[in-house]
Amino acid sequence: MFIQYLSKSSYLFSRNLVRFYSKTFNNQTIFKPTFGVVTMSYSDDLKTKFNNHFPYVVQSLVEHSEKSASSISTNIKWALDRLKTSLEYNVPFGKQTRGLTVVKSYYAICGENISPDLERTLLSLGWAVELLQASFLVADDVMDQSKTRRGNLCWYKQPQIGLSAINDAFLLESCVFTLLKLSSKDQSFYLSLVDLFHSTILHTQIGQTLDTAITSNENRGDFAMFTEKYYMDTITYKTSFYSFYLPVSVAMYVAGYNDEILHGKVSDILVKIGQMFQIQDDYLDCFGDAEVTGKIGTDIEENKCTWLIVQALKVAKEEDVNKLKANYGRDDADMVQIVKSIYANLELDAVYRQFEKETYEKIMCDISEFKEEGIPASIFSGLLEKIYQRKK
Repeated sequence: MFIQYLSKSSYLFSRNLVRFYSKTFNNQTIFKPTFGVVTMSYSDDLKTKFNNHFPYVVQSLVEHSEKSASSISTNIKWALDRLKTSLEYNVPFGKQTRGLTVVKSYYAICGENISPDLERTLLSLGWAVELLQASFLVADDVMDQSKTRRGNLCWYKQPQIGLSAINDAFLLESCVFTLLKLSSKDQSFYLSLVDLFHSTILHTQIGQTLDTAITSNENRGDFAMFTEKYYMDTITYKTSFYSFYLPVSVAMYVAGYNDEILHGKVSDILVKIGQMFQIQDDYLDCFGDAEVTGKIGTDIEENKCTWLIVQALKVAKEEDVNKLKANYGRDDADMVQIVKSIYANLELDAVYRQFEKETYEKIMCDISEFKEEGIPASIFSGLLEKIYQRKK
C-alpha cells in the first residue's frame, strides 16, 4: 500500500494549528497532540488544500452561531469558545479519508477542472463528513469508556470535560447541518444532501444501538447474541454506510446523479468495503500496535461482539468456550490475556489474513462487474486498495 508523509507545507500548517489549539480553555490546557501522522495515497496538494480549508470552516461555524444568538453575553461567548475548542480538538487529526473521498470521487466523475467556488463547496462538504465522523467518535468513546483516540486522550478524558462531551457530540452533529446550509443551501442538490445525512445518522445510530445492547449486558459470558448475523447487521449499520457510502454519495449528488437504483448499486459495493474495514478494526483492536493505530484496544474488556470472538466461538472446543465465558468482558488485564491466548491458540491471526485476502478478491470481482455509465469503478477499487492490509 502506497504511504506518504505529509508534505512540508501541510506539516507546517498542522504545526501552526497545534500552537493555536493548545491555548488554555477554562484555565485548563486542553491537549498536547502528537504527530508522525501519515496519509494514504491522496496527493499532498489535495491534502494541503483540504487542511487549509478547515480554519475557514471553523470560522464560518462560529460566526454563524454568533449571528444566530439573540445577544452575545459573556456566557454565550464562553459556550462558543467551547464549541471552537471542541471542533479544533476532535475534527482535523484523523486520516481524513472520508472527507477527501468526497472531493476525489467528484474528480473521478466530473474531472478536476472545476471553478474555485465549486472546489470550496466540495471541501466544505468533505469537512461535513469529517464533522459527522467526529460527532460519532466523541459519543462512542464515552459509551465505550475508551482512553485514547488518534494518539491523544479522548475528549471526555480532558480536564473539566467528562460527560459534558455528550452535549459536545450533539453540537458537532448540529454543525454538520449548519455547514451543509452555509456551503450549498442555494444548490439543487442541497435537499438531497440533507436527507442523505439524516438517513446516514439514523443508520449509524441503529448500528450503535445493536452494539451497546451487548456491551451493556451485565450478564458477562452470555454469548447468545454473538452470532455472525447479529455481528454483520451491527457493523453494516454502525460503520459501512457513513464511512464509505456517504462520501461517495455526496459526490454523486453534487455531480447530478440522483437515481435511487444507481445509488443502490453503488451502496452494495461500498457497504462490503465498509464491512471489511470494520473487521480490520476489530483485528487491529486486539493485534494492532497502539503506537500506530493511535488507540488502545478495549474490545475484550467492553464485551464487544467482534469478528474475533464470533470466529473463536465457531471453532473453539468446549474447554476454551468455558474459559471465554469466564474471562471475556471483564476489565482485568489477566483475563484479557487469557482471551488473547485463546485467540492465538486458535490461530485467528492467520484466519483473519486469509479472510482479508479472500474478501478483497471477492470485492474486486464485484467491482470488475460494475458497469454504470458515469460512475468510474476506480472509485471503489481506490478505496479498497487504501484499506487492504492496513495497519491503522
